[in-house]
Amino acid sequence: MMPAARGSGRFDIWAPDVTAITLLADGVEYPMSQRGEGWWTAPGAPAEGEVYYGYLPGSDTTPLPDPRSRRQPEGVHSLSRTFDPSAHEWADGNWAGRELQGAVIYELHIGTFTPEGTLEAAAGKLSYLKDLGVDFVELLPVNGFNGTHNWGYDGVLWYTVHEGYGGPAAYQRFVDAAHGAGLGVIQDVVYNHLGPSGNYLPRFGPYLKSGEGNTWGDSVNLDGHGSDEVRRYILDNATMWLRDYHVDGLRIDAVHAFKDERAVHLLEEFGALGDTVAAETGRPITMIAESDLNNPRLLYPRDVNGYGLEGQWSDDFHHAVHVNISGETEGYYSDFDSLGALAKVLRDGFFHDGSYSSFRGRHHGRPINTGLVHPAALVVCSQNHDQIGNRATGDRLSQSLAYGQLALAAVLTLTSPFTPMLFMGEEYGATTPWQFFTSHPEPELGKATAEGRIKEFERMGWDPAVVPDPQDPETFSRSKLNWAEAAEGNHARLLDLYRALTALRRSTPELAGLGFTDTAVEYSEEDRWLRFRRGDVHVALNFSEQAVKLEDAAGTLLLSTDEATVPDGGSLMLAPWSAAILKA
Repeated sequence: MMPAARGSGRFDIWAPDVTAITLLADGVEYPMSQRGEGWWTAPGAPAEGEVYYGYLPGSDTTPLPDPRSRRQPEGVHSLSRTFDPSAHEWADGNWAGRELQGAVIYELHIGTFTPEGTLEAAAGKLSYLKDLGVDFVELLPVNGFNGTHNWGYDGVLWYTVHEGYGGPAAYQRFVDAAHGAGLGVIQDVVYNHLGPSGNYLPRFGPYLKSGEGNTWGDSVNLDGHGSDEVRRYILDNATMWLRDYHVDGLRIDAVHAFKDERAVHLLEEFGALGDTVAAETGRPITMIAESDLNNPRLLYPRDVNGYGLEGQWSDDFHHAVHVNISGETEGYYSDFDSLGALAKVLRDGFFHDGSYSSFRGRHHGRPINTGLVHPAALVVCSQNHDQIGNRATGDRLSQSLAYGQLALAAVLTLTSPFTPMLFMGEEYGATTPWQFFTSHPEPELGKATAEGRIKEFERMGWDPAVVPDPQDPETFSRSKLNWAEAAEGNHARLLDLYRALTALRRSTPELAGLGFTDTAVEYSEEDRWLRFRRGDVHVALNFSEQAVKLEDAAGTLLLSTDEATVPDGGSLMLAPWSAAILKA
């Protein structure tokens, strides 16, 4: 474990790579002095009150923002501003928190969830989310990025809340309101890379490892010289969300991009941190990793050499569902072109658990020790920000599939043994795309981003003409949800189905409470049907254009997605592209 953080002054900064540094606070310069191990302090600096400030390394005359800045009112290239998180009077004293098991997560992007694109406007939708039946709201990254709108994964100031969303005070009010509505909040955080504009961390110290990059640029220095303070920087940030902002958990982005060879992995430290804060607050803390490693060690307890995280995203579930309802088999979807793949995922959690991955050109993953992990530790979805936004046109399933197929995806996600996650608008079949958008003010960076996007999809065989320009403001605007759709036709019908499924999940313990070994799966590749049992609950799905009759399907019909799907004595007649749930 990392040593406890040392006491520090209000404007102290870790800058081991500079020989001199000056604090600029409200226009006054304060020469800083070293206090050891690369830390600098500013005697005589303002001790209280809100202050605009920045740092002048060496002989620089342009101030740089604070790496731990809480506010950037004028953007990531400008002065920082102090923020006192203790000034907020919390009203969530009765909030007891929420365990992951049995919960439903709703992933949303503040900028496109509402027309206003603010935390305040999102708070106005909390009653809708509660009525939908979700338990956690998962916010895509809100930290400081360059420009006015962005997915959030180009963040460069991890301690800030983007001013366009309302800033840190609005964030506290949002979390307070969510807890008041009975909803937990999970914050998506990015610790594997920094964005291309406004990253001044290398000016101060060895935050990055040059030459050891990942998909997005230089890797964060987790195990090299000076990495103790870099890891502290990350863990202090995670602690800030949990303590100062009362969030109930973190979704940690792309942990497979972490380059960490230390004996105690950073993920293990996240697991320990969550347990520590949970013990302090008396409420559960949920740490979820986004990982494509299919390595169950992330989920195993630390006392058996695991990392002790509560959950991890499971791409295999998404891929198996996507292929079987859409028929798309390009790229990484190719291995999942069968109901057998979906059956294996439902039964075992991972599809690639040591099997050959044709997309990777090698064997991948390992089996889950079902004695150590509950299925709820796998967070699954039929759509999410990546699987939509990283398509060339950012198209949702609802833009190409009919109600029946969307209904199957809903049933699979919300009755699976795992923890379901919905992507904003999915519940009513939103037809607005969710595209990749940026707003880099630098013309050269904006041009490079747009051209890089086009080349990426051109290599994959897409027509470059259909790839939207991420810098075009319309790309952002068209990605905003159209809430009027939710009350119309099949949109309203689908929304009713999602509400019915979340209610059924809450009232039927077998769906969320049983373990891996309590799931039995049958399927016919030829006739395109699949059914699985969880205790006395029987979920049957027809993936074909023809009606199918399933024998040995007696029980009370709890839900069906099509009126033509009816029990017939001890059998069940399933309409084309439909699903039914029975209880013996």
